[in-house]
Amino acid sequence: MRKERLIDHWEHYTGSLGGVWEVWRADKLNNHYNVPWLPVQLPHTYNGLDVMDPDRKYYQGPSWYRTRLRYDNPYVEGRTLLHFEGAGQRTSVFVYTQQVGEHLGGYDEFTVDITEAAAAAARIERYSGAVPIAIQCDNSRELETIPSDASDFNLYGGLYRYVNLVHVPAISWKTVHVEPVLQQEGTCTVKVRGTLYNPLDKQGRLQIRISIKDAEGKLVQEQTVDSAPWDGACELARVEVDAPRLWSPASPYLYRCEVILSSEYGETREETAFGVRTFEFVPNGPFLLNGERLLLRGTHRHEDHAEVGAAMTEAMIRQEMRLIKEMGANFIRLGHYQQSRIVLDCCDELGLLVWEEIPWCRGGLGGDAYRRMCRDMLSAMIEQHYNHPSVILWGLGNENDWECDFDHFDQQEIRAFMKELHDMSHALDPNRLTAIRRCEFCKDIVDVYSPSIWAGWYRGIYTDYEASSRQAFENVRSFFHMEWGADNLAGRHVEKTFTGFEFIPRTEGATDERDGDYLLTGGEARVSRDGDWSETYFCEMIDWYLKAQEQMEWLTGAAQWAFKDFATPVRPDSPIPYLNMKGIVERDFTKKEAYYVFQSYWSEQPMIRVYGHTMPIRWGGDGETKQIRVYSNCEEVELFLNGVSLGAKKRDSQNFPCAGLRWDTPLVRGHNHVRAVGLKDGVVVEDSVGFLYQTETWGAPVRLRLQAEPQADGRVYVEAQALDAAGVPCLDAVRFLRFGISGDGRLLDNLGTVRGSRLIQLANGRAGIFFDPAGALPASITESGFFSAGGPASATEASRATDASSRGGVSVISVKCEGLPTAFLAWGDR
Repeated sequence: MRKERLIDHWEHYTGSLGGVWEVWRADKLNNHYNVPWLPVQLPHTYNGLDVMDPDRKYYQGPSWYRTRLRYDNPYVEGRTLLHFEGAGQRTSVFVYTQQVGEHLGGYDEFTVDITEAAAAAARIERYSGAVPIAIQCDNSRELETIPSDASDFNLYGGLYRYVNLVHVPAISWKTVHVEPVLQQEGTCTVKVRGTLYNPLDKQGRLQIRISIKDAEGKLVQEQTVDSAPWDGACELARVEVDAPRLWSPASPYLYRCEVILSSEYGETREETAFGVRTFEFVPNGPFLLNGERLLLRGTHRHEDHAEVGAAMTEAMIRQEMRLIKEMGANFIRLGHYQQSRIVLDCCDELGLLVWEEIPWCRGGLGGDAYRRMCRDMLSAMIEQHYNHPSVILWGLGNENDWECDFDHFDQQEIRAFMKELHDMSHALDPNRLTAIRRCEFCKDIVDVYSPSIWAGWYRGIYTDYEASSRQAFENVRSFFHMEWGADNLAGRHVEKTFTGFEFIPRTEGATDERDGDYLLTGGEARVSRDGDWSETYFCEMIDWYLKAQEQMEWLTGAAQWAFKDFATPVRPDSPIPYLNMKGIVERDFTKKEAYYVFQSYWSEQPMIRVYGHTMPIRWGGDGETKQIRVYSNCEEVELFLNGVSLGAKKRDSQNFPCAGLRWDTPLVRGHNHVRAVGLKDGVVVEDSVGFLYQTETWGAPVRLRLQAEPQADGRVYVEAQALDAAGVPCLDAVRFLRFGISGDGRLLDNLGTVRGSRLIQLANGRAGIFFDPAGALPASITESGFFSAGGPASATEASRATDASSRGGVSVISVKCEGLPTAFLAWGDR
């Protein structure tokens, strides 16, 4: 097999065409009625920026891609395939004007055989042997498909995962499945099954060589099998491995299975990693991995990133998965759809256990086509990700109690279909379990169930968490808590959090999210509606939850929602419109303070963090006692304020907050410097932060002050600050600001970050945005690197950016805020 990623030489057009001939018409008839095409690289989505546009809904409709392929198939009578790792949401594939394939579903992989059509198209004289390929992607709204457009995430359109050109012999592999079965005597039987791809029903003898290698590449076992071609899945061999090393999050040991198929048509090989492990959700008890209790400590992931949307490159994906592992997680739920094979590879390699699910998310239950799509996507997910040792749960749905897409909603009908999917999953994969989240009337059907528990956000207060969890645990066979957390605007901090303790009554255990709770108006008192949306509160909540989980011996585990801020069409009134802001990191990987709270409980590596790195000003009265908080996993931490030791403290995870690592002390007016030094396992770590302490009180904001700061990479950061009549910063101001620009420059906006959004709420009376003075820079990171909203990627990229900005230009930046005069700042040669 020969495989090539098709990244370059693509063009794109957003919109509908009268037919596929319009894709190529300009090659023969170059007139003004032809549509404009823009060069792009794959992966690509046409919704990379518009999902975060605060002034309009994102585009949902058709778009087109085209390229011209030149290749030489090395196999006599070989097949030429286009392999799609995922495309959204409906895809039609054409060779020149001939349709050769189509696919429904935005998240599973599919392959289109273009052999005969490509041979014919290559003979078209004006293409000089190149093969013209056209692909239509369409993410139009459609009730009879999944996922629902009522979902709390965008349904991206485009070729947002990699497309591969694949050459194989006339007889090759379609799938190879590896099933390691650990035996009681300490050996492992590795069952290897294969399905052939033989579209022309070729005959002849086949030789199959199966090799098992360890993580160092050393051959463990090898078998050779002779066979005639077969239909369907066939067990090829059972290979015994003595005393196998087990896979676990602490030691993700991977074997490799290579299966070589030889015939008169050529040789092709498939290689897959696999791991040996056992797991069990003990009924009414904890989770066991390889026979030992493991508390599952997790988070969630959406395929979504600043500027590129779902079209994340492999480098981006791997960076994100490393951040999750370095935070200390050992589990991840991939919500709410089958994700890239790269994600699963990372989970195998890093040691992250996985719950992966199909996108039957909200909306109800549609008709025959709807149900067929659910079945097809479940079958594809299991078939395509079968070999990954990280996967332990196949998710069948999410929030299936949420009615909205049809004028009928029948719980018994949903139950019957859920049971069908449950049985289908076990038939396809008897070694893994099924799971759903938030559908109480189906909780008895699946193997593992997660209720809705949002103590301290959508309902109740965060100290209700243990009671809520225990109540839910006692009502299901296997309890696993998915989704908890709080929205938080990066850079917003408070001296005293809004916990709701004084206003929200304690619950009787139920802290579930109910329809409408996510809205910021109406309903019962709740922190999500009435709270401050600060990093401070989020850190406090995390601290309580993680402290509690350490003492819940019956708990299987829990997963915070979600690792990264992500775009969503159903939250237009967020502090950054159309952004779900529950992330531990921003949409461009910039860490929030919450990241370090998780590390302080979960990470094995010594770490220490003084809270407030993005809090340049603290406030209070002269001589007022303030609290300095440190998050660390060190056994002991000593704190220094302005060079003077405030003493050392021992860490105690049950001493809330900060595991006892907090110091109450007066601050001096003006500049203060804090340094914390910790010791863990003989390793000394330290962290420091500086800030101003403001004792002046402030009145209502009356004006905005704009300041600009040039960056080394060619951008300029402009920040607005709210001031009262006396010029005192208004540190609690939370109004919306809208940035604008005229002239030669360009705002680097629609990124869904606190420095990449033109409409945003103030955080501690401040908000800012980057702009490009020359209007020539990309907004964020690209396939080739470049720079992100957080800073330059390298000296080379920074040099390119500086070159772009040195071309000059004049710009006027404006910032509007309701009730305040518009402020302006001029930039450039005047």
